[in-house]
Amino acid sequence: MKKIAYLFLCLFPAASFAQEVTPDRVKTVIATLASDEMKGREIGTPENENAANYIAKLFKENRLEACTGDSYLVPFEYKGKTVYNVCGIRKGKSEKTLGFSGHFDHIGVSQKEGADTIYNGADDDASGITTLVGIADYFKNQTPEFSMVFLAFNGEEKGMLGSTAIASDKNLDKIYNNLFALFNFEMVATESEFGKNAVFITGDEFSDLDELMNSHSENGLKIYPDPYASEQLFYRSDNVSFVKKKIIAHSISTADMSKIKHYHQVNDDMDVVDLENLTQIINSFGKTLEKLTPKNFNPKYNSKVKFN
Repeated sequence: MKKIAYLFLCLFPAASFAQEVTPDRVKTVIATLASDEMKGREIGTPENENAANYIAKLFKENRLEACTGDSYLVPFEYKGKTVYNVCGIRKGKSEKTLGFSGHFDHIGVSQKEGADTIYNGADDDASGITTLVGIADYFKNQTPEFSMVFLAFNGEEKGMLGSTAIASDKNLDKIYNNLFALFNFEMVATESEFGKNAVFITGDEFSDLDELMNSHSENGLKIYPDPYASEQLFYRSDNVSFVKKKIIAHSISTADMSKIKHYHQVNDDMDVVDLENLTQIINSFGKTLEKLTPKNFNPKYNSKVKFN
């Protein structure tokens, strides 16, 4: 029996196994970020900094490397205060890199009186942060084909301040020079109009990213074209900070605009979160990403995109 166990470990070392994310893990991360204690995570508040430190703690648990220096926290200035983005990287078999992002700030506390005054932001965008953390969880015990950078942006609600700052940070140019594509997760807590395990991508008409992802899709994941293309969401979220650098960068969402009643409302809390669906989406992305290599995945923009 010992010989069989030894042979099994030799043929299938622990580092080769994916680590599927559980609903309990998803619930813990999103519920912590969207808790009343975080008071809506508005940029410049102590609670916003607590959220940044919590994400840094999750990155450390996943044994990510700091993107610059010895800290996951990447500072920038907001109204005379030092605030933080959070950045971690997992080295893969190639220096070519895929990026995963979302924003962790929200709009804080309402000035109106009422029983509930906290804009918890469970969907917007604790769900996006939970997704990128989940992908980091999935690859915790693997060396992926691509290197992977994980970016938690601050200040999106004030005009994409954090993504603008970190995209222009020269200390990260070595990462950006190898960044092939960025998946920016923006409001993925609910079931999309396309059903379970399905998302849409903004700006699908500008690149072949969705076609390539769908051609390698695993676990039933389906990426649909943006049903709200007229809203120009591609140019209105954090991905645009990287589009300006001519990096393939799209936002991924499940938000059904015809049904959502919680956007920037105090009821954007855990009650709107479909944990089962969010968990499935995270694991489906993980399984799909496992199949991607620099040889079979090289998305490109077409001539329709505007970089300025």
